[in-house]
Amino acid sequence: MQKAGLQQTLTQTTKLTAAQIQVIRMLELPSIELSQRINEELQDNPALEEGAEDRSLDPNETYDEFDEGYMPDDGYDDGRQRDPLQNDDFNYEQYVSDDETPSYMTSSPYSPADEDRREVPIIGGSSLMEELKSQIYLTNMTKPQRHIAKWVLGNIDDDGYLRRTIEQLVDDLMFQEQITVTDEEMASIVEQIKEFDPPGIASANLQECLLTQLNRKPQTHSVVLAKKILDKHFERFSKHQFNRIIERLGCSEEEWQAAVQEILHLNQKPANAFTGSVYETQRETIIPDFTIEERDDELFVILNTGDIPELHVSREYQEMLSTYSHMPRNKETREAKLFIRQKIDAARSFIDAIQQRNETLIKTMTAILKFQYDFFLDGEPISLKPMVLQDIANITGYDASTISRVANSKYVETRFGIFPLKYFFSESMLNAEGDEVSTREIKKILKEVIDGEDKRNPLTDDQLVTVLSTHGYHIARRTVAKYRDQLGVPVARLRKTL
Repeated sequence: MQKAGLQQTLTQTTKLTAAQIQVIRMLELPSIELSQRINEELQDNPALEEGAEDRSLDPNETYDEFDEGYMPDDGYDDGRQRDPLQNDDFNYEQYVSDDETPSYMTSSPYSPADEDRREVPIIGGSSLMEELKSQIYLTNMTKPQRHIAKWVLGNIDDDGYLRRTIEQLVDDLMFQEQITVTDEEMASIVEQIKEFDPPGIASANLQECLLTQLNRKPQTHSVVLAKKILDKHFERFSKHQFNRIIERLGCSEEEWQAAVQEILHLNQKPANAFTGSVYETQRETIIPDFTIEERDDELFVILNTGDIPELHVSREYQEMLSTYSHMPRNKETREAKLFIRQKIDAARSFIDAIQQRNETLIKTMTAILKFQYDFFLDGEPISLKPMVLQDIANITGYDASTISRVANSKYVETRFGIFPLKYFFSESMLNAEGDEVSTREIKKILKEVIDGEDKRNPLTDDQLVTVLSTHGYHIARRTVAKYRDQLGVPVARLRKTL
C-alpha cells in the first residue's frame, strides 16, 4: 500500500497589479460613466482635487526612501510607448474570457487636435415610476389604498406589464408588507392603475395591452374592426392566419388593411416611452466619446471630455507629508505618514489611469479613422472596409483585447450621424470577382432585397441565397438566415401580408 505524502510543485502565474486593474476599468468607461467615477473618487480620496496642478511644490521631495512600510508606486511611466494594459510579465489574453471578444472580431495626418471637445451631457425627464406615482394622487384612492397602489407599481416589469395575478398580489402583499386586503379591493386598485398613462400600462398580457390602447382611440370603423380582430381572433392573428380571419369577419381587403395598420401602430411595450428600467430616475441621451472634424481638408479626432474636470494631487496633503517627514519618528507619526502617502499614491495612480485612458482612446480612434477614412469622408456604408480588432491592434501596437475594451460602449459623432465604434468592425468575404468585401455590404443588399419583395409572397431564405448570388455573393442559406436575424427581419411566413 502506497503511502500518501507531501509533494512540492513549482508553478508560474501572473497577477494583475492594482494599477493595471484601474486602467482596465477606466478604459471600459464611456465619458458619462467616467465623470461619475471621478466624482466618486473625489469624495473618497481627500488627496485628489479638481483643477490644474500646482507645481510650485515638488511632490518627489516628500518621500523618504528609508521609511518603513513604504512601497513605491507601480505605475507605467518608464518612457516607453506601450499598451497600458500589458507589461513584460502579464498576458492580457489570459485575463479576458473568450466570451468577451467575439471570435470574428479578433481574427499621421489623422492626428488629434490640440484641444479636447467639452460637451455637457443633457439629462432630463422623469422615470416611469415617478410618473405613475404622481397619477395615484389624481384618483379617489384613500391613503391606505395609495400605499398599496405604490406597492403594486413596484411589480410592473421593464416592459410595462403587470404579470402577477390578483391572488398572487394579495398573498405577496400580506407576506411582504403584512397588509391584508380582499381580492376585490386589490382588483379595484389594479383596474385604476390600468387607467393611467401611458395607455396599456399594467396589462397582464399583450392582448390586453393592445385592446386597452384601442379603447383609448376614437372609435372609427377601422379601430372597431381592429378590436374585433384582437378580441376574437388574437391567436390566429399572431400566427398570420389572415385569410381565415377575413372569412369569419366578412370584411373587405381594404377594411382589413386599415384595421391591421391600426394594430401595427400600437405600442407593444408601454414602458418604451421611458428609456430603460421603470426604476430609473433619469433618461440620458447618447453623448459621443469622439468627434470627427474636418479642418483644411483633413479629418481630426477630438476626444469629448464632457464635464470631466482636471485633477491634481492636493497641495495640502503634499505639504502635510513633507511636514511629517521632518517630525520625530514614532508610531503615530509613521501611521499618519503611511495614511497620507497611500492617499497621495492613490490620487496619482487615478490621474495616471485617466491620462493613459485618454491617450489609448485617441490613438485607437485615430487608427480607426485612418483605416475607414473613405467612410468618414462620404458616409456611405459601402465605403466601409472589412476590419477586425487585430487590424487596429497592428496599427496601434496594442493588444486586440485592448481595442475591444475601447470599442465597447463608445460612440463617435460624424457629419453623417453618431455611430458606435463597433459599427466599423465587420467580417469579410470574397465576392464572385475575388475582391474582399465587408459583410455589412452584403447585409445592406439583403435588406434592400427584402424591403423590395412582394409581401404577398415574401422570399424564403433559399430564394434569398439565389438573389444574392446574382449580385455576386455566394453564401450558404444558414449564413443568410444569420444575417437576416441580425437585421431583425423575421422569416418569410411572418413577413407575409395580404
